[in-house]
Amino acid sequence: MRKTRSFFIGSTPIGGGAPVTVQSMTNTDSRDAQATLSQVRALAGAGCDIVRLSVYDEACLEALPAIIDGSPVPLVADIHYRHDLAIGAMERGIAKVRINPGNIGSVANVRRVADCAKMHHVPIRIGVNSGSIEKEILAREGGVTARGMVDSALSHARLLEDAGFHDIVLSLKASSVPLTVEAYELAAQTTDYPLHVGVTEAGLPGAGNIKSAIGIGALLLRGIGDTIRVSLTGSPIPEAAAAIDILRAVGLRKSFLNVVSCPTCGRTGIDVTAIAKRVEQELSDLRVPLTVAVMGCVVNGPGEAREADIGLAGGGLSAAGGKAGGEGSEYCEGVIFEKGRESERVSGDLAGILIRRARELAARRLREK
Repeated sequence: MRKTRSFFIGSTPIGGGAPVTVQSMTNTDSRDAQATLSQVRALAGAGCDIVRLSVYDEACLEALPAIIDGSPVPLVADIHYRHDLAIGAMERGIAKVRINPGNIGSVANVRRVADCAKMHHVPIRIGVNSGSIEKEILAREGGVTARGMVDSALSHARLLEDAGFHDIVLSLKASSVPLTVEAYELAAQTTDYPLHVGVTEAGLPGAGNIKSAIGIGALLLRGIGDTIRVSLTGSPIPEAAAAIDILRAVGLRKSFLNVVSCPTCGRTGIDVTAIAKRVEQELSDLRVPLTVAVMGCVVNGPGEAREADIGLAGGGLSAAGGKAGGEGSEYCEGVIFEKGRESERVSGDLAGILIRRARELAARRLREK
């Protein structure tokens, strides 16, 4: 794991080996405290550890105290061009500020922001993306490059460092996945700043999820990234689930329930999709780690899902001749297995049977703790 500086965003630690946090950003009118707070709470409920909102005028500042007071998670003020808004947000209790020191005016303005941040113990994120690199760097590099992005970010960081401020987070986002990964890898090699990782302008859900998973996941697997955001067009709520899925996939976020299921083939004798969805929904309240497998057939099922604590493999077709085993099915056959070993043959409501057996196993583990 990459070693970085460490500090707190509100009560949430970042850097220094702290768990990777999930961020998103509201898209409500920040001047509307009630609407913005409602979305902040929804994002927190979806799994966000930190939420960012735009602060672009005095009316946004006036709405901030009510939003901050009602928020269950630390909030970040996203500010461009106006150093006075950054200072105003910090004075009103914001937990972190996202700025670009190069576009908030004079060195004196940068120092004013830095002094206020030190006084209120507010970290600052310097956000650079492929569209905000200075003209002289673009001319030197002959276009947008990873080196140019990193040099741009570090030049802004030096403005804060020269003002005696050091609780800095960097982000270096591009819409190109390879460029994003290259820029963050270079920053990780040359700095000890915590890194906010994401692929900017990833697009709509679907393709945007894939781009984000590849870019963010590749970096996390290299130990790069202290906080992440999946950027999707539309409602920000799905961003949290997508980010958590990425963390789970790379082994950085554990959930109590882990459902694994096969992609199915011609041998499939049950409705794997329906059973897996029902299992995931009805066992979501488990409070002991449990991996539950739903496999389409007994040919490969127990072997491929050998690491599952408990699982189901389809063993036949329904009496009507179709694939069954989902909600409401009655005449289905299958095999329950534990750690790859068959424990019993079952028939009937296979999803219900698997859920019941999984709960029994979870209860035994709770008693043994």
